[in-house]
Parts: sequence; structure tokens; C-alpha cells
Amino acid sequence: MSGMKKIVFATNNAHKLREIREIIGDKYEILGLADIGCDEDIPETSGTLEGNAEIKARYVKEHYGYDCFADDTGLEVEALHGAPGVLSARYAGDGHDSLANMKLLLSNMEGQGNRKARFRTVIALIVNNDITIVDGIVNGTITHSPSGDNGFGYDPVFMPDGYEMTFAEMDSVTKNRISHRANATSELIRYLKRI
Repeated sequence: MSGMKKIVFATNNAHKLREIREIIGDKYEILGLADIGCDEDIPETSGTLEGNAEIKARYVKEHYGYDCFADDTGLEVEALHGAPGVLSARYAGDGHDSLANMKLLLSNMEGQGNRKARFRTVIALIVNNDITIVDGIVNGTITHSPSGDNGFGYDPVFMPDGYEMTFAEMDSVTKNRISHRANATSELIRYLKRI
């Protein structure tokens, strides 16, 4: 691993870090914030996914000097005019409570015939001082009740198009092949290979 290029993923979310490491494989050594001694809760003050990803990446670059990338992910529900969107993690309040977020989402979807939704991940990458933004999207629908024990966040209520199971019912190999984060990370890897 010592000969590999190190790059920081600006997250303290162990689920996200594991997913990214599995997707990227042995192409890079991916460090989390804990690996560089950063225990700050970097504020996400932008009204957009792009803005929040850039804020986190710039914070790490400016304070720790590492090339890094940061992501922000939102679940965008058509019938709710794109909500919860940028507020996905805090939909039911500031506690980042996945169960409460899902419960509120399902409550707000009661009686809705249109259950189309998409997950969107935006990644901001800073190498040297150049910033690049990539994103990944997966379309699907919101189920009527949670199903599955894998994954995290809204995975138990999101069924991707072309599948008869939620993200939370999939094994990690399948999810990591088709997910919004996988799509965004593929774009990230394509870019990293060119530089």
C-alpha cells in the first residue's frame, strides 16, 4: 500500500468509506478523515449538493494539505418537487436519524401515485489546487414500506429501475455496481486515470 497514491475521502461515515474503498479497489489508498486526525464536523452550509461537496473538499485541502474528494448525496423524489434533496440526511431534523427520515418520507408519500425518485451523488475532487466536479445518478421508485437490512440511509425504501428489490435487499457487490455512488466514483476514477 505504501507505493500507492494516497487520497483523502472527506467523510467520517464508515458506510460511505467502506463503499468507496470497495468500488475503487486497489487503485488508490483511500484515507478517511479519522486517518488524517480530522475529527471536525465540517459544516454543510450550501443549498446544493455541489456546494456542500466543494466546501468539504476545500476544508481538508486548506487545513491538512491532502489531495482529497468529498461527496454529497441526495434522494430526489419527483412528487415532492425534488425533496428531500440536499436535506436528505437531515430531513426529519438535525440528528441524522435514518429511521426518522424514512418514516417522514413515507408519510409524505402517502396517497402519491407517482413514486419516481432518483439518488444523486456529487463528488468534488481537489488535486493540487484544481477542482473537478462529477456526479452519478440512479433512477428508481420509493416503495410503500421499508424492506431489507443491508445498506444505510434510505436504501430500504428505494428500488432502482430494473430491479425487484430495494438497495437494502441487495448484496454490496450488486449495489456497488449500479448505485449513484458507483456511477459518480466511476467518473472520478476516469478522471484520476487521466491526471
